[in-house]
Amino acid sequence: MEQTSLSVLKQYWGYEKFRPLQEEIIHDVLLGKDTLALMPTGGGKSLCFQVPSLLKDGICIVISPLIALMKDQVENLRKRDIPAIAIFSGMSKREVDIALDNCIFGNIKFLYLAPERLYSDLVQERIRHMKVNLFAIDEAHCISQWGYDFRPSYLELTKLRELHPDVTFLALTATATPRVVSDIQEKLGFKEENVLKKSFRRENLGYMVFNEENKMGRMLRVIKKMGGTGIVYVRNRRETQEVARYLLNHGVPADFYHAGLEMSSRMKKQEAWTKNKTRVIVATNAFGMGIDKPDVRFVIHLDIPDSLEAYYQEAGRAGRDEKKAYPVLLYQQSDRDELWENVELSFPDFTFIQQCYHYLCNYFQIALGAGQGMVFDFDVVEFSKKYKLELLKSISALKFLERDKWLSLSDAVYIPARFKFEVGFQELYKFQVSSVAYDNLIKAILRVYGGVFDYFVPINEFELAKKIGKSVDEVIHMLKMMQQYEMGTYLAKTDKPQLQFLQPRVDYKNLYIDMPFIQARKAFKQEQVKAIYHYLDTKECRSLALQHYFGEQTNEACGVCDLCVTRAFRDNERSKITQEIQQILLANPRTLHDLIDCLSVGKEETRLEVLRELLDSEQVLLKDNLYSWPVF
Repeated sequence: MEQTSLSVLKQYWGYEKFRPLQEEIIHDVLLGKDTLALMPTGGGKSLCFQVPSLLKDGICIVISPLIALMKDQVENLRKRDIPAIAIFSGMSKREVDIALDNCIFGNIKFLYLAPERLYSDLVQERIRHMKVNLFAIDEAHCISQWGYDFRPSYLELTKLRELHPDVTFLALTATATPRVVSDIQEKLGFKEENVLKKSFRRENLGYMVFNEENKMGRMLRVIKKMGGTGIVYVRNRRETQEVARYLLNHGVPADFYHAGLEMSSRMKKQEAWTKNKTRVIVATNAFGMGIDKPDVRFVIHLDIPDSLEAYYQEAGRAGRDEKKAYPVLLYQQSDRDELWENVELSFPDFTFIQQCYHYLCNYFQIALGAGQGMVFDFDVVEFSKKYKLELLKSISALKFLERDKWLSLSDAVYIPARFKFEVGFQELYKFQVSSVAYDNLIKAILRVYGGVFDYFVPINEFELAKKIGKSVDEVIHMLKMMQQYEMGTYLAKTDKPQLQFLQPRVDYKNLYIDMPFIQARKAFKQEQVKAIYHYLDTKECRSLALQHYFGEQTNEACGVCDLCVTRAFRDNERSKITQEIQQILLANPRTLHDLIDCLSVGKEETRLEVLRELLDSEQVLLKDNLYSWPVF
């Protein structure tokens, strides 16, 4: 029987039907149309490329900057017996080589690639020989310099079109302004415009914004009133601990999370929150990508996000179960000022970028003319401290160095230890006989890890140590010795960001940096901050402000944000005041003092406002200092 999109969905995922827009996107992809899909966070973007690829011969190449998410998706596909593999920074050249061979000669259906891997001629050449059925570009806004999270490595995606001119592109993102929508399609070389999108309106989200002097007190009241689990976003690592401690001291089960924690600690904290053992997770924006927890009842921002795009994504982690949820943004005037100051810091001058490059090469002891292709674990905080550089300016300088292809920098990601036997079974057996001390360890590896002769497999040194009754240090030493004996290759775990030099070191005076581009980006970032200020200051409707920013033309207020609720309460109150005034004046004309005192609804200021409006519209008449309701 011929497979259909629905039968694939049911076979591998067990769902009876698609979510809104998924079927339309899959239909266009199967027709071979280049497609840009705009779907909100949690809308099910991954199925839009996974389902059509499974219906076609060949491999789907997925580009994503989120390494943790790539790893999760590969693991989830493998659980469904769908062969998938990921290649990202931190993997050895040999690991990459084996993985790419499996994509050409094996049965791999999905290859997940970090965009910076496309800097490699080796990767490009191997992709040329793959039978590719689809290119899926996740977080596609990263390719646009007008996107909120521009990644220079995304510009390498144009090479995919050169390698396979006839293969369909599916670009996916949750947030894109009209300018970015156009830019994505142009940069990816769409044959014709084709955009499918859901409304940016989230009907179940009640957006709230408060200018609040006591942000901690208001946050606590919100959490206690809302019930359920939630996320509190803060700007830096120190704040995550301080706010979590404050919540714990006030009886709220809370924990903190940031990218500087050991991966094992991050995973435990995330799991405790996912399983509702921790009620509130206080985090930097490193938390949340790829986490599909449906019952988040609130997302609180204690600092103003850098852009409305970032805010929309982070706030959108609330209420994925379609039940009522509340994104709450708390701010002070000082937060607004700091946001503008950060824009200034994010665009260092040419001299600072030169200096940063010079220090970076010295940091890794790279000689002039050397360094091309070299990869290092890199801690930008440690680097900035050593050379007494401002952290935000250093991070920005690195991004501009990456944009002009001097280097490539990946996010921090946990990569477990890996092992692969480099000899055949017969030769390994001879080694076991001649080196009895290694026999138990080799048997344990063979029992626990399948495919260890064919490719690198993730291993757990602690588990192996338990199984053979040795210490972890002894097991690691034995693995290293087996590598020396050329029986296998052992790669230790890492969770550091990876920095790669793409060109030989030059004298910093000869460094080329595209300063006009930097000035254009700065002007764009200033516009983004102004858009956030508009969102904070609007008097209409929060949802409408977001929808208009993303180019959605509608004037229907949401009815559930703080402004709509306040307006509804005010309108209801004013309506009651009007009714009371009518009843009182129909009985007898009154002086101003008597009339206002007779009213039972609203504050005196509101009563006077309503009376003034009634006078202006001639619903109430004033004669000889007496107010009356005319009877026609």
